[in-house]
Amino acid sequence: MSKIWIVFFVGLLPACTPEGQQALGVLERDRVSLTATSNEIIQALPIKEGSEVKQGEVLVQFDASKQQAALEKSIADQDKAKAALEKLLNGERIEDVEAARANLNNAQAKRIDAQKSYQRMAQLVKKKLASPSELDNALAERDAAIASVNAYQQTWKKLSSGARQEDIDEAKATLLSAQANVKLQQYYVNELTVIATRSGLLDSLPYNQGERVPVNGVVAIIQTDSVPYARVYVPEPFRARITVGKKLKVHVDGIDETFSGQIRWVSVDPAFTPYNNMSEQDRSRLVYLTEIDLPTSAQRLPAGIPVQVDLESL
Repeated sequence: MSKIWIVFFVGLLPACTPEGQQALGVLERDRVSLTATSNEIIQALPIKEGSEVKQGEVLVQFDASKQQAALEKSIADQDKAKAALEKLLNGERIEDVEAARANLNNAQAKRIDAQKSYQRMAQLVKKKLASPSELDNALAERDAAIASVNAYQQTWKKLSSGARQEDIDEAKATLLSAQANVKLQQYYVNELTVIATRSGLLDSLPYNQGERVPVNGVVAIIQTDSVPYARVYVPEPFRARITVGKKLKVHVDGIDETFSGQIRWVSVDPAFTPYNNMSEQDRSRLVYLTEIDLPTSAQRLPAGIPVQVDLESL
């Protein structure tokens, strides 16, 4: 009976120890998803899936007819605002100023003549050679001539002084607003041309030419040409010893070389949400997603290859 119990006890030991001394996973590369900023139709897909792309190359071209029209309208508004400002800064035409001066001189001459006529009429009334009503008419004509002089004088001053500073400031603000709108509309036009933001492999083009894409729909996915990293799942018993910056040995399937990787990120949450009353044995089955940077010697390794990370040295 004692031997049976010894065998049974030894059989239980593996359940109390971590299952394996390796973290398993695959090689990954940074993936860049490019989305549509407008609900437009795809006009062209210049590069095929699976091709190498360089940063700045055009991947997707949307129909820009509507947005181009909006840009042209904003440019016209900008030109209009610029012309209005230049008109205020340049002042009135010299011909208009001279015409106002001539009107003022004419009004002043009429005022002098009306003043003399009034004075003569006053003498005639004093000598009883004219009626008081005639004097009243002469007085009214003189006052009207004076008022006309004042009006023409103000008009001449306005034309010769130029625009008010408040009007100039308003015109400048209008022009700045129009210029900003042109930049905005140009930005929207540029957004209809989807370019590669990083170099790498064009992994996917989810939509075909001629399809209308919803806003924020992913239209291109790039697998970057950066050094791949190992994306592995670390068993829970090793979690306390896994810290950012620590180095580990990484084995890649089909490669004899062992790479020295450095942990760059560890998930805070386990891959499966535990119950509050989990036993130690249950908790040991939890895993934590971990990313490990590889050296530049792993540059040419493709993504998706299985990897194993040694945890014995932890």
